[in-house]
Amino acid sequence: MAIAKAERLMNLALCLLGTRRPLSKRELRESVEAYLEAGSDDSFNRMFERDKDDLRELGLVIETVESLEGEIGYLARRDSNRLPPITLDAEEAAALGLAAKVWQQARLAGAASGALQKLRAAGLPEDVDPYEPHSALEPRIPVHEAAFEPLMLACRDRRPVVFDYRKANAAQPEPRHVEPWALECWRGHWYLAGFDRDRGAERVFRLSRITGKVRARGSRFTAPVPDVVTVRETVASWAGESADRSALIRLRTGAGYPLRAKATGVRELGDGWDELEIPYGHGLDAWLVEFGPDVVVLEPAELRADVVDRLRAVAKG
Repeated sequence: MAIAKAERLMNLALCLLGTRRPLSKRELRESVEAYLEAGSDDSFNRMFERDKDDLRELGLVIETVESLEGEIGYLARRDSNRLPPITLDAEEAAALGLAAKVWQQARLAGAASGALQKLRAAGLPEDVDPYEPHSALEPRIPVHEAAFEPLMLACRDRRPVVFDYRKANAAQPEPRHVEPWALECWRGHWYLAGFDRDRGAERVFRLSRITGKVRARGSRFTAPVPDVVTVRETVASWAGESADRSALIRLRTGAGYPLRAKATGVRELGDGWDELEIPYGHGLDAWLVEFGPDVVVLEPAELRADVVDRLRAVAKG
């Protein structure tokens, strides 16, 4: 059924683009094979009106013209449906090449490659190779989580979803009903920002903590989508990136390298332990719990208490 409709739309579009004068409904019905199979005039009229609206929604500019005899005709002028020439300089072409490379591990790799080939055909500078390495460091965006593709489509289509999510301090996942806004990669991990219906507030979810399948829901969004979704800023604040305080922890020697990278000071204590001073911001307690027995919080007291509470919750299961 979908293939038949797509073929019918394409045939109608070709008729409208290929004519130099407006074509009446009668002429279009005789030119498109699928319309000849319509059982009645009413059936054809309904089919034609739907197809015409679909083509306009896809971006085809269809003109309605009335002849001197009062007959209505339709055509799509080529000059009204032709894109302007695409011109890219070397820097813009290089940016597109890098954008395509970062999707090499994603299912969008084929689409990105095809887009670059179309740009080449449309006038991409011949002396510029968008796939040529432009530096010793090449960006990569890994996409290993099964939740990525359904969430990407849900963000695009503005479709609510349901998935099971395991928080850092929880032993078992719990269902979350989310209106997805945007996906963003930060420091090698993908995050989803959206409106959590159960909590009635904006939340950010790490895709690696989503378990099972992402299920779509047919209802519409209930909360407005903000113009700017600050995924990275939110995650950075959880990780202490925007912190204006410091915490003092003990870290087992040879462990916790992400913590060591953040440390503003390190002192060897001996007996297999080091003392680190790290930025302290919202969510640091959840991050420290992930390192288990390799981390001991010394100060401040409220951070130590939060970490202990999270560890007890995990131990209770």
